[in-house]
Amino acid sequence: MIPIAIEPTLHYVRCDGGWGALDTALGRLPLAAVDLDVRVMGLAMTTEVRQVFVNHHATPLEATYVFPLPDRAAVQRFRMTAGDRVIEGELDERGAARDTYQAAIAAGHRAALAEEDRAGVFTMTVGNLMPGDVVTIALTLSGPLPIDDGEVTWQFPLVVAPRYMPGAALPGEQAGLGIAHDTTATPDASRISPPVLLPGLPSPVRLGVRLSIDGGGLPLSGLRANLAEVEARADGATWLLALRPGQRLDRDLVLRWRLGGAALTSSAVWRPDPVGGEGGTVAITLVPPVGLAAAGRPRDVAIVLDRSGSMEGWKMVAARRASARIVDSLTERDRFAVIAFDDRIETPRALGGALATASDRHRFRAVEFLAGVESRGGTELAQPLALAASLLRPDSGRDQVLVLVTDGQVGNEDQLVASLGRSLGHLRVFTLGIDQAVNAGFLRKLAALGGGACELVESEERLDEVMAKIHRRVATPVVTDLALHAPWLDAGSVAPRRLPAVFAGAPVTILARARTAPRPGELLELTGRLPAGGPMTLRLVVEVARAGVDLEACWARAHLRDLEDRFACGETYLEPEIVRVSKRHRVLSRFTAFVAVDRSVVVNPGGGQRQVVQPVETPAGWSDAATSTGRLRAAAPTGAPMPRAMPAPMPRAMPAPMPSAMPSAPMPARMAAPPDDLSFEEASFDDSAMAESAMADAMFSRDQAGPLGGGWAHRPPSAGAPPPPPPAPAKAVASKESAKRSRANVSERREREEEARAGAIDPRPYLARVRDLADELAGAATVADPEIAAQLPISRLAELLDDLNTVGLHDLAAALLPHARALLAALGTTGLAAALAAAAAALRAVTDGPPGTAPTAPPPRRRSFWK
Repeated sequence: MIPIAIEPTLHYVRCDGGWGALDTALGRLPLAAVDLDVRVMGLAMTTEVRQVFVNHHATPLEATYVFPLPDRAAVQRFRMTAGDRVIEGELDERGAARDTYQAAIAAGHRAALAEEDRAGVFTMTVGNLMPGDVVTIALTLSGPLPIDDGEVTWQFPLVVAPRYMPGAALPGEQAGLGIAHDTTATPDASRISPPVLLPGLPSPVRLGVRLSIDGGGLPLSGLRANLAEVEARADGATWLLALRPGQRLDRDLVLRWRLGGAALTSSAVWRPDPVGGEGGTVAITLVPPVGLAAAGRPRDVAIVLDRSGSMEGWKMVAARRASARIVDSLTERDRFAVIAFDDRIETPRALGGALATASDRHRFRAVEFLAGVESRGGTELAQPLALAASLLRPDSGRDQVLVLVTDGQVGNEDQLVASLGRSLGHLRVFTLGIDQAVNAGFLRKLAALGGGACELVESEERLDEVMAKIHRRVATPVVTDLALHAPWLDAGSVAPRRLPAVFAGAPVTILARARTAPRPGELLELTGRLPAGGPMTLRLVVEVARAGVDLEACWARAHLRDLEDRFACGETYLEPEIVRVSKRHRVLSRFTAFVAVDRSVVVNPGGGQRQVVQPVETPAGWSDAATSTGRLRAAAPTGAPMPRAMPAPMPRAMPAPMPSAMPSAPMPARMAAPPDDLSFEEASFDDSAMAESAMADAMFSRDQAGPLGGGWAHRPPSAGAPPPPPPAPAKAVASKESAKRSRANVSERREREEEARAGAIDPRPYLARVRDLADELAGAATVADPEIAAQLPISRLAELLDDLNTVGLHDLAAALLPHARALLAALGTTGLAAALAAAAAALRAVTDGPPGTAPTAPPPRRRSFWK
């Protein structure tokens, strides 16, 4: 963190040379600017997020933008401004809101839709954006700020990082327009996988940030930031901060400051509902002394370390250090296990795969093992968590602690919650998130389910600062088994549902609904259990909350999180209650959506428009390899039609190893011949999971580059979507040395896969992909520059060959291989157009195979994908 001086004056120059949008082959991308206006009062923040969309094209657009917000913030208001018209958004059940939006688009009205897809991940859709239009979307959100050891943290995410999407592909229409295909484990993967800009491109979006920080009567000091480009000045007791122009939306913004810790005490405050009724919301804050330490009990500690591809670089170094420091903090009374995972699980051989006594020898062997852990593979998180939970058996005399060290970049959060949630009753879960764009929502959710805590680390320097705090978290808490008691409280409304353990220096905030107003001076009782087993009782006088703190919205967001997690664990009857709470308290949830429609004018009779997906930045600190170690997708030139990612069906019992992140969207436009020492067959069987296939690597290595940038989707929204075939996880190319090393394991891997998949693969989805490729190749043969137009279909053909060999359809792969080779040989020659036409005809002939191979009709659209 960088200390920020509080200056007497603030010099902020708006650098607004145009909209700041990225030029592409077809114009500019629609998102022009993002502005944050943040107001902090004590430990509460209110933020207005403004997104400016501009259509520089000659045709109407529908712009889709996948973006993050703080996972604990409540989105309460939604407005769309077009010219002098301001349209207030309505919150409705999600399916109804989507119907309203689609009807408005079909009728030619300008409309916008805001949906929540994950804790902290949202999708904005702005439709009938006419040529020259400037539309501003404003979201208002509020929420609490955490304080730990007297230091307040404000963290605001700016990019949705690529995530690992496990599972078998789902056929039929996809839920979204992203580059990953929906799978059984992540049914909405296509909604949370936006295309990614290549590192180093000019920032396509202007970012503006303003903050005012008021201590709420408490003194402020020690301001620090994770960026040096923060300017600050004092205005009386308030700090005014601004971010200098030119910053990218590629990381979390983090500010920390100290808030008069000596004056911060346990409290209970209440605020009545603003409209009707006698109820209200209560917030209880329990502040344990910073220096308070519990007498330690023996512990069983399972450390689960993520070594997947997205952890490459400084994150892997920090994760190893943190895990080793935790091991070193154990005593001989403790037992422990270390589990390192990607798409495989490894444990130190010296520990025997079970809990081992934390002797000097065992701790040394564990640290020695950790020193050799490097990043690789995909984030298959379910099995290592289940293994750790099975090792930590209930024991009344020992604390059971599970520590997860990861960046959290997975897409199957609900599946993990459902599979793990029921086994966490006797555990305390601590999550350590390491990334500059961490999946905070998921890590906080796991910690909350386990009654533990979450710590986020954005740098190695920050890790050094928090190690003492991490040791306290893994140690015995000072209070457990918290409970609230007051006759006027609604006991079923307490949030979080499982109250966390209390650790020294870490205040705990509990929210609940009051059926009636507490009388002046009325007491609320908080009970718990001390480490030695004795009771703890704390009585607090309930006072009226100060103005500016929206307790109702904070409670609604926390309560909705609990309900959504219970829904994910199988309590599907809660759906109506989630919708009711969301609409009653006007806080966005995964089962509701905000929709705004400008019905004053028909701007686009007929509703025809083109869809464009806004690409996002490569997360800061991610290398090219880490960003591309996901399912292989060749990226389109900016503005070119962009295919979805296509992982192929995999049997549930044995998913193929996959890397952990999504690929970049833009790529250079020209292609070259493949390297002499790597053939199609070798690329198809390469077990490397760290980059693209050899064919794609060859195609995109020519020295003549085309335009770079963002992502048009295939079809206009009014057209019926062709059913995308179920895809298979693609593998990425590493170095030639890595490829050669992997060939030694080809036979063993093929035998293992074929044994696991015997009789499980239906060729029809792959034949559908062949037919689609034939159409694309035929289209590329007719354009003026076929070499550029051929990029996507040829790269997808390479990917299809890889997928076919991975799932065991070797005969079909062999039938396609000669045509793929012919296309490669024709690249850069005048005969490319003829080769494309010939390959298209040959691929169509392949699909007209034996009877019974025609694909069946696609399944009905998965309308309620969010369920």
